[in-house]
Amino acid sequence: MKIITVLGARPQFIKAAPVSRVLRENHTELIVHTGQHYDANMSDIFFEELNIPKPDYHLAVGSGNHGKQTGEMLQKIEEIVLKEEPDYLMVYGDTNSTLAGALVAAKLHVPVIHIEAGLRSFNKKMPEEVNRIMTDHVSEYLFCPTDTAIHNLENENITHNVFNIGDVMYDAVLYNRELAEEKSEILAANELEKKGFHLITIHRAENTDDLQNMKNILEAFSKVETVKVWPMHPRTKHKLASYGLDLDAVPNLKVIDPVGYLDMLTLVSNAQKIITDSGGVQKEAYFMQVPCVTIREQTEWVETLEEDANILVGTSVEKILDAINKNVNPSYKAVFGDGKASEKIVQIIEKR
Repeated sequence: MKIITVLGARPQFIKAAPVSRVLRENHTELIVHTGQHYDANMSDIFFEELNIPKPDYHLAVGSGNHGKQTGEMLQKIEEIVLKEEPDYLMVYGDTNSTLAGALVAAKLHVPVIHIEAGLRSFNKKMPEEVNRIMTDHVSEYLFCPTDTAIHNLENENITHNVFNIGDVMYDAVLYNRELAEEKSEILAANELEKKGFHLITIHRAENTDDLQNMKNILEAFSKVETVKVWPMHPRTKHKLASYGLDLDAVPNLKVIDPVGYLDMLTLVSNAQKIITDSGGVQKEAYFMQVPCVTIREQTEWVETLEEDANILVGTSVEKILDAINKNVNPSYKAVFGDGKASEKIVQIIEKR
């Protein structure tokens, strides 16, 4: 069996790694990296440390408007699929790379495998939501992380070859958590005590592109005395500078450069609380039983909201502060599976 896997961002490589390890035991996989997100941390050491296969093709598409970016991917991925003639094409999640790979394969009659199928935020203003929906509707195999995702697809009359296999991201966290404890020195480098700090990640355009939202977020942070660590995305840093917002007005704030995956796992697992607008970080917090405050109005990971393990607050100063100050002790419920999603995916494809 020959599979082309299309990926476009560092988180997708991390999710794909456990599936690739199982798949490559008996089958051929070619990885296409669209280069949708430039990430300086994706050097050779990134692939070596995490035991991730390096891309066979790098398209170097880079950033740009949705139409230009997706169009360039369509052209380049099509050339590869015509050349390699795979049995399947596999995509993950909801990026423009996901959509481009799925559309190319569907038009060339190559069955599409969508991992992380069925997620819905029910907000079509988010480009990720459009990508998810369109990819699901052209996919032949839909591997869902939760029962909620299964029900979302049923509501759209998608029931053929739909499977709840758990979350491949949980597989990745379990595989890399011990590696992170062994190799990461991020706590010592920043003089951080375990469970003595809040971890912040803010990068979504719905927040960073709105001056009032960012003012509210920083105002809330300024009223929290606990040490706050913020690995800041360059785009967020640029936006704050353009708004003239002063980070020095926020007490006990440590702004650091973006960190690698092992360092991020270490920060997540040792944080007292996590404040984020990232879908992936919401889940990592849940996996590691760390309370999470999500600065969004909706989340595609509704399972994390039970028992206030994750609290949606939007950008209201009062709601952010109330959630940060709330005493919550979350526990992991096995709604995201048992950490063996990768094996189940490969077994199902082989049987069919």
